[in-house]
Amino acid sequence: MYPYQYDPRFQNLFPPGGGQGFPSFPPGGGQGFPPPPPGGGGQGFPPPPPGGGGQGFPPQGGAQPPSSPPPAFTPAPKLGSGGPSLYAVDPGAISGCLYRYTYIWPRNGRPYWFYPTFVGRRSVAGYRWTGSFWVYAGVDVNQIREFQCV
Repeated sequence: MYPYQYDPRFQNLFPPGGGQGFPSFPPGGGQGFPPPPPGGGGQGFPPPPPGGGGQGFPPQGGAQPPSSPPPAFTPAPKLGSGGPSLYAVDPGAISGCLYRYTYIWPRNGRPYWFYPTFVGRRSVAGYRWTGSFWVYAGVDVNQIREFQCV
């Protein structure tokens, strides 16, 4: 069954009940796993953070992604040359685009469709279109060169 031979020298390396400073597992040497801590997520997972889904997932009970793809057209940038801008995007200005299809031109990278659902002091969160589906994402407003909501 195993590709190696049994070596009795290692038999007492992890004796029952711990020994040599190592606790036994599971605690008490019993079978199975201990119950989850009070308020835990169960099944070995921690509870979700308050008010949010964590790890790239939208907040629980929060806004859902749009039920359809973004518009088929690409808006033209209003800054003209497309060169770098010295001004940061104002979160108050982009808050007018909440729950609207918004085209984002980042300072670095390719432009993309975005559907903002939250605007903070320095960031915007919502759903980004991958070309096939919406994914929950956030962006720092300092990384946005220009935006246009439709």
